[in-house]
Amino acid sequence: MREDAESLDISDVTANWVNAEVLQRQIGERIKSLADLSHTPLFFGRLDYLHAPGADRAEGAAGERFYIGRRHVHDADGDPMVIDWRAPVSQPFYRASKKDPLDIALRRRFGYTGGELTAYEDEHLSDPAEAAATSKLLQQEIERPRVGPMRDIVATIQPEQDEIVRAGLSGSVCVQGGPGTGKTAVGLHRVAYLLYAHRERLARTGTLVIGPNRSFLHYIEQVLPALGELEVKQATVDDLVGHVEIRGTDDARAAVIKGDARMAEVLRRAVRSHVTPPAEPVVVVRGSRRWRVPAYELEEIVRELQDRDIRYGAAREALPQRIAHAVLVQMERAGEAPDDRVQDAVARNTAVKAAVKAIWPPVDPARLVLRLLSDADFLGAHAEGLLDEDEQKTILLAKPARSVKSAKWSAADAVLIDEATDLVQRTHSLGHVVLDEAQDLSPMQYRAVGRRCTTGSATVLGDLAQGTTPWATRSWDEALKHLGKSEAVVEELTAGFRVPADVITYASRLLPYIAPGLTPVASVRENPGSFEVRPVAADGEVVAACEESLRREGSIGLIAADARIPALAEALTAAGITCLGPGEETTPDTRLTLVPASLAKGLEYDYVVLDEPRAVVDGEPDERTGLRRLYVALTRAVSGLIVTHSVPLPEQLAR
Repeated sequence: MREDAESLDISDVTANWVNAEVLQRQIGERIKSLADLSHTPLFFGRLDYLHAPGADRAEGAAGERFYIGRRHVHDADGDPMVIDWRAPVSQPFYRASKKDPLDIALRRRFGYTGGELTAYEDEHLSDPAEAAATSKLLQQEIERPRVGPMRDIVATIQPEQDEIVRAGLSGSVCVQGGPGTGKTAVGLHRVAYLLYAHRERLARTGTLVIGPNRSFLHYIEQVLPALGELEVKQATVDDLVGHVEIRGTDDARAAVIKGDARMAEVLRRAVRSHVTPPAEPVVVVRGSRRWRVPAYELEEIVRELQDRDIRYGAAREALPQRIAHAVLVQMERAGEAPDDRVQDAVARNTAVKAAVKAIWPPVDPARLVLRLLSDADFLGAHAEGLLDEDEQKTILLAKPARSVKSAKWSAADAVLIDEATDLVQRTHSLGHVVLDEAQDLSPMQYRAVGRRCTTGSATVLGDLAQGTTPWATRSWDEALKHLGKSEAVVEELTAGFRVPADVITYASRLLPYIAPGLTPVASVRENPGSFEVRPVAADGEVVAACEESLRREGSIGLIAADARIPALAEALTAAGITCLGPGEETTPDTRLTLVPASLAKGLEYDYVVLDEPRAVVDGEPDERTGLRRLYVALTRAVSGLIVTHSVPLPEQLAR
């Protein structure tokens, strides 16, 4: 298929060089999407239907056999050899069961090692004599060591995951999933499915995956290309609101206030305050005639535009046309017959432009936010009844900047500027947005993401127990309201496929303190993994635990409080162990990653050494946030976890 695409000759089929460039680019993307993936087979399953799908069963139509794979594959004659996992005919591979066989006689799973077929396993779903059994190949695939970036899960998608993946494009979905439940993979595969089912629509409107940080995006970036989807953009929230350079930071309290949804109304009031009621008429001179639009009529035009509550910039652009229309009405009453060209000329008249500038002046969003954060009187006027005096003082700059360029903007400031920008000019909306690790967003950040999918849908992924910011989400209903997707369906994944049972049970001791009422994850893995809490006396013993883990197959993560990273890096170097940073790709020779606890979220390693849980907790501004950070760090292991500590463990774990 790739060779066919490479051999295409477009020299005689394009009308001009522009068409040729576009077509050549499309062919290039097609070739790129058909690249072979090392150690990745073209198919992983087979379905034998009792009857041909779609045929009349009463007529006794013979069954059909389909091979299921990551991509559609056809032979030289164009006949299908492998069916895409997203096709309707493939769905029973994930949903069929002994209770509901979905007209499947046999489901076969293939096992591969290094790209070579090494095993297969059959389930005769319509045979009452055969008892239901757990798939050994499925368990082995789930528990296979993880080396390198995140991979697809098309061979192991579970029925409850498949329901979310195949949910329609028109509705938004929120997935609450504990560690190891596969929520990130489900979100990415949902994008791949939607692109398959609604390719033309999403090609026009666009799709976007939003992650918490660059390390996380690097970790997941190969999942969609492996499924042949190359057009999905990836970004962080900071990327979306990157109107200014971030050079400053806020303390926790200021960041919480700036991220509060009340700031949206403060900004709306501040933007609208620039409109000044007209005090004088507008006089337009055309030739020997003078046309006068009185102040009261101008005031009516302004009030009508304000009542429509359209964007500030759109209203400002409409104002000269409305004034010009009022002039044209007078011209028609005087017996003239003006047309659209006359109206446009009047709208560009010097007197009209001067009036518009005085009544509805342009607003620079960054300057507006800088004034709010620098001018106590200006902030007080627009925050009245919304923020109390103490809250206003908290967000005011101690040393106001002279200009937008010299200001040391924080991440929260950039979100405020994005809100103000949207008040002036509407933000472009995409067809579908996936928001991962959503529990860490502030209400204002949710609004920023929501603006990117006002006319589209969203897939929201997160775990309330892993919220590690002072403004972390309290409930999904609240978060979805700020996102503008109150109608979204909330689904919960509670079956853990990644974290060993002993590890998730230990970590779940923290749930009553960090997320009361949340259902603990139940590990469905047969391999119990390994787990140990080990007292140590020095960093050398932590390194020894890493060396012990490195003797096993797979990736290793040494997770520690951010403040402990330099000392541990030095200890690893002294021991001759090379380590990577979060998001960097492991190799057969370098499999250990040194991970600051603040960047561990969303990552996973076969074996984890967690250094000093107490230091992880103490590294956060409050205990609950610290315990949530610890919960994240404890649940990054796929096969084994060693917890090392020289000081007492947090009491919540010791119980």
